[in-house]
Amino acid sequence: MQADSLSKRRFFVVCLVVCGAMLTWSHDAKALRIGDSHELGSLWPGIQHKTDDQNKILYVNHLITLARDTVEISHGEVYSRSNNGFKYLPASDRAINGNGRAIRLGAGGGLYTYLFATYSGYGTEIWYVGNLHGIIMIPLIATGHHLSGWTLLGPGGVGVPDGGLTVALLGVALAVLALTRRFLMR
Repeated sequence: MQADSLSKRRFFVVCLVVCGAMLTWSHDAKALRIGDSHELGSLWPGIQHKTDDQNKILYVNHLITLARDTVEISHGEVYSRSNNGFKYLPASDRAINGNGRAIRLGAGGGLYTYLFATYSGYGTEIWYVGNLHGIIMIPLIATGHHLSGWTLLGPGGVGVPDGGLTVALLGVALAVLALTRRFLMR
């Protein structure tokens, strides 16, 4: 009887360790930098620079059509496309605004595709965030200019609210419950 109680305790400890390890992997914080592999490009405000959501969508949708490592003047703005290659750059048609340097993207990728960060007196940095999730951090200062706000832009349609990690955690939890029931019923 004593050995059976000890094996049940070991089983519960192993289950707790496995579940705890999976939970530590679920939080993914990523710091974006100017010029990193997620940068899509930048926008230097021209004479007609407008900061409403519809114009931000227009600016990003124009930037994704440019060839890599090009500079172009269009819509009264100066666009600079990075040399980073991305598999798929969908057009965006919805936006959400915020401020501060910590941005919560959600659990699964696909809800937001682009991050449009504006720096007072400098311009705008645009990152591809379609493959990121969790909390991301963006630079507070760009070449001596402070962050004045950001906009997350998403693709058309409804995004996936949760990624595969939630399903995996649910599966592990159900398996642990089934194994616990089996060991307790003995």
